[in-house]
Amino acid sequence: MRNVLSVILGGGRGTRLAPLTTVRSKPAVPIGGKYRLIDIPISNCLNSNIRKIFILTQFNSESLHRHINQTYKLDNFTDGFLEVLAASQTIDNMNWYQGTADAVRHNLKHFDSYSFREYLILAGDHLYRMNYGDFVAHHRKTEADITISVKPVTREEAKGFGILKVNEEGRIVQFAEKPKEAKLLDAMTSPTGDPERPYWGSMGIYVFRRDILHKTLTEIPEDDFGGDIIPAAIGEYKVMAFFFKDYWEDIGTIRAFYQANLNFTKPHPEFRFVDENYPVFTHARMLPGSRVIDAHIRHSLINDGALVQAAIIQNSILGIRSVVREGTEIHDSYVMGNDYFETEHPSDRIPLGIGKHCLIRCAIVDKNARIGNNVKIINKDNLLELESENYCIRDGIVVIKKDVSIPDGTVI
Repeated sequence: MRNVLSVILGGGRGTRLAPLTTVRSKPAVPIGGKYRLIDIPISNCLNSNIRKIFILTQFNSESLHRHINQTYKLDNFTDGFLEVLAASQTIDNMNWYQGTADAVRHNLKHFDSYSFREYLILAGDHLYRMNYGDFVAHHRKTEADITISVKPVTREEAKGFGILKVNEEGRIVQFAEKPKEAKLLDAMTSPTGDPERPYWGSMGIYVFRRDILHKTLTEIPEDDFGGDIIPAAIGEYKVMAFFFKDYWEDIGTIRAFYQANLNFTKPHPEFRFVDENYPVFTHARMLPGSRVIDAHIRHSLINDGALVQAAIIQNSILGIRSVVREGTEIHDSYVMGNDYFETEHPSDRIPLGIGKHCLIRCAIVDKNARIGNNVKIINKDNLLELESENYCIRDGIVVIKKDVSIPDGTVI
């Protein structure tokens, strides 16, 4: 894998994941209470012995840059590197990134100074575990120009994916980007081996031969890999499918993000951070163990540095440095925790964390929230969507925004 250059796309706005992406980029969103989404593709690369990694960033990238710089430091005894390339204007191109392909096109001059055979193009906001060595080996074995990793999806899921048709050799012969029409959906079914998932959906990760990526980005002036480059390349180049049938989730919406996190609390989750052979790496913080005082905890994750005096924590995640005070109940929720410890309680504002005798149900609480006593976050009116100054409701899930204060006795 020394001849593979990995390019991780981390510059998208992630508008469907707002308000979590209002103050940070999508790959920087905390997941599982202590990780960030960007840790997934970087860990997959390191576990696959890929050591030449570029990360392309653009929107709200400060916390993403800080996390990467604090976490990943490759040693001096390899030729590997992990480098962030932030979007910038040049004399040749005064525009910002217009799409995934345009982001790579902007940076080709940076890539060309290194020796490699293939580009591995990855998204920075998916949840999965893959040995990219198998992906690249399949690409080389089939002598492909481009290889796309695909997975079986349902008819409803197909409407949000790029859907592919393949022939008996596994070559992609037809592509439809997020098809909505029934006739087109019917025409794109494939023998996936799963009758409930009769479509091959693109996972948005690709292997390109080095010269082919240059050719496609030059010959096809459009800006997106999925919507532009891949459909145009199918007729001109050998584009193969790599069939991936393990867990993979595109965390593109609040509902998908919420469900993926709650899945971690199950006795047998579909994705586990624990794997001796393929660990997920993140920032190594020097935090104390969590303190739990008289709390009933069931099917939950309590991360480092937490202080839990709650009555009940059920099917929930408490992130690093979380504070939950006496009598509070948290059900089916993700509390992201805090960026710092508050050693002295301020007299002029609500203390950091969650107050006494609160009830939180089916919610996401972003970092550094100050929630007063006797607060109920339960979506009392059963709303699907709502926008407010300190919180919003997305698909029925209440999301408390980062750094906000919720006064005593508030009912949401």
